[in-house]
Amino acid sequence: ASSASEGRELSFSSNTRDNDVSQSQYSSDTKDSKSPHSLKEEGIDIQKPSLLADFSSNETSPENFPFTTWAKISRSVLLEKQTELLTNSPSGGVYELREAIASYLKAFRGITAGPEQIIIGAGTEYLYSLIIQLIGFDKLYAMEDPGYSKLSKIYERYGIKYVNIPIDKNGMTEAGLRKANADCVHITPSHHFPTGITMPITRRMELLKWAIDGKDRYIIEDDYDSEFRMSGLPLPALRSIDKTGRVIYINTFNKSLSSTMRVSYMVLPESLLKSFNEKLGFYSCSVSNFIQYSLAAFIENGHLDHHISRMRTYYHAKRDALLKKIKNSPLSKYVTIIEQDSGLHFLMHINTELSDKEFCSAALKNGVKLLPVSDYYSSSSAKYPVLFNTFENTEKNRAEKNTLQRGNIKHIYIINYSSLKDEAIDKSLDAILRAIIKPS
Repeated sequence: ASSASEGRELSFSSNTRDNDVSQSQYSSDTKDSKSPHSLKEEGIDIQKPSLLADFSSNETSPENFPFTTWAKISRSVLLEKQTELLTNSPSGGVYELREAIASYLKAFRGITAGPEQIIIGAGTEYLYSLIIQLIGFDKLYAMEDPGYSKLSKIYERYGIKYVNIPIDKNGMTEAGLRKANADCVHITPSHHFPTGITMPITRRMELLKWAIDGKDRYIIEDDYDSEFRMSGLPLPALRSIDKTGRVIYINTFNKSLSSTMRVSYMVLPESLLKSFNEKLGFYSCSVSNFIQYSLAAFIENGHLDHHISRMRTYYHAKRDALLKKIKNSPLSKYVTIIEQDSGLHFLMHINTELSDKEFCSAALKNGVKLLPVSDYYSSSSAKYPVLFNTFENTEKNRAEKNTLQRGNIKHIYIINYSSLKDEAIDKSLDAILRAIIKPS
C-alpha cells in the first residue's frame, strides 16, 4: 500500500436503519398538506436557488439531448410496438435492449456477454440492491475511500457490513482488500470519483488475482464516465479481461444521454445467472417498456455512438475553455488545477484559510455551489493520494504541490462542468474570487 494509506485503520460499519417507518406512506387525506407558501413561512423554501453555476451537479445540459432523433424513434415505437408496450417485460428487461447493449459493449468496451447476462434497472441504486440480495447479506463489502457516498447509505439500509479502504495514486489496493478480508469490492477503475484516477492495467490485474484467490469473491466494476476520456486510448474494462467470472459490470446512460433518464444496467457473470433467476426472477423490470424499446432502437441505429462522439468533442472544448479562463483570470493566483484528462470534472485546490464548509457557504452567497473532496472521505483525518503530476513548474505550484502531497485533503473542490453555460464562466470565476477575498 502507498504512504497515503499507511497507519490508517480500516473503517467498518454495520449500521442498520429502523424499519418502523414504511418507505411509501401515501394517504388520500389531504388536510395536512401544505402549500409552498405556508412551507416558506415556516422557513422551508422548496424553490431551487438561483445560481450562476452549480459545480456540484453532474447533470447534463438539456440543449444537448438529441430530441429530434429521439422523437422520431419514439413515434416509431408507439406505432410498431403497441402490443409489446402493454406486455410485462422480463425481470432483466426487454430482450431488444439487452441485445443492443451487448453489441455496444462488445464494440466499444471489449466485453463479450450474452443478452441474458444483462439486467436493466432504473438507476444504479436499484442494481446495487439486487447485487446485495444476489451475493448475500452476510458478506463483507469493500468501498473506495474516498468514494461513492450513496453506496454506504445503501449498505446501511440493508444492514450490510462494509469497510472503507483508502485508495492510493492507482486506486483500490490489493493489500487493503486482503487486510480487510473483504468478500466483494466496488471500484470505479475508468474514472474514480472524486479524484479522477484512472486505474492502470497492472493494478486491475492485481485485483483480479485477489478475486480469484478467494472463494466467492466478486468485483463490482462501476464503469463511471468511461465514455469521456479526453486524451489517449481508453483502457479495457476490467470485465473484458476477466476470464474467471468474478466481475459484475455496471454502467448507466446518465452521462451519455441524460441524468434524468434513469436507465442503468449490469452484466452478470454466467455463474450468477441461475442464482439470479431463482432468487430475483420474480422482480418486474423497473424501467418502462417504452423507454427500453426507444433506447434499444437508438443504440441499434448507431445514434448512441454518434451522440457520445459529438458530446466528447463538446465537453473537451468546454473543459479547455474553462481551464483557459481560470488560467488567465485573477483567480489563478489563488488556485491550482488538478487535472486527470478524463471524465466530466476536474479538481481545484483553493488557497483559503476558511474551512471547507465555510468556503462553500461563502461561494454560495456569491451564487456558486461547490462540493469539497473531503465530503467523500470516511474520516476527517484521511490523507489524499499523491497523484499531482500535472502542475505547471512554477514556484507557486511547487510550493502548493508540496503542501498537497503532505496529505491535506482540505480546500480541494470538485468542478463538474457538464451543465456549465459558456456565458456563466466569467461571472462564476469572479464569484469564487470574491468568496476568497471577501468571504463574509
